[in-house]
Amino acid sequence: MSFTEWVKKNVTDARDTLNAEITKFKSKDLMEAVVAGCALVAYADGNVSSEEKQKMMGYLKTSDQLKVFDSNDVIKTFQKYVEKFEFDSTIGTGEVMQAVGKFRDKPQAQLIVRVCCAIGASDGDFDANERAAVRRMSSELGLNPSDFNL
Repeated sequence: MSFTEWVKKNVTDARDTLNAEITKFKSKDLMEAVVAGCALVAYADGNVSSEEKQKMMGYLKTSDQLKVFDSNDVIKTFQKYVEKFEFDSTIGTGEVMQAVGKFRDKPQAQLIVRVCCAIGASDGDFDANERAAVRRMSSELGLNPSDFNL
């Protein structure tokens, strides 16, 4: 490899790394909101199933905006919200609404609700408690729950 090729490759690698970091910075709030919403829905029936966790991780790995996040960071964030629910469901819900509320009246709001609907249905039973959790999130986001068949 010539010196010019080496420089070009290193500049390209540095640019790609920087772009990934910028994307990560811009999307951190979105990752937090999606994961928080997923925790709310997963915990709504009192049982966080492996199917719900797998569905959330699968989505985050395929999303262009969110795949830049390390799986361990996503799991830690999810666990943080689940622990808040285990301590006190009112506190957990408040924390989720705070994270989700940052996207009120923004285009990403629909994405958050759709991902949460998919999480609720991932174990084969999108039950009344899970639907109620997503309805509450929809309202917090300024969206009409009926637009999502809730």
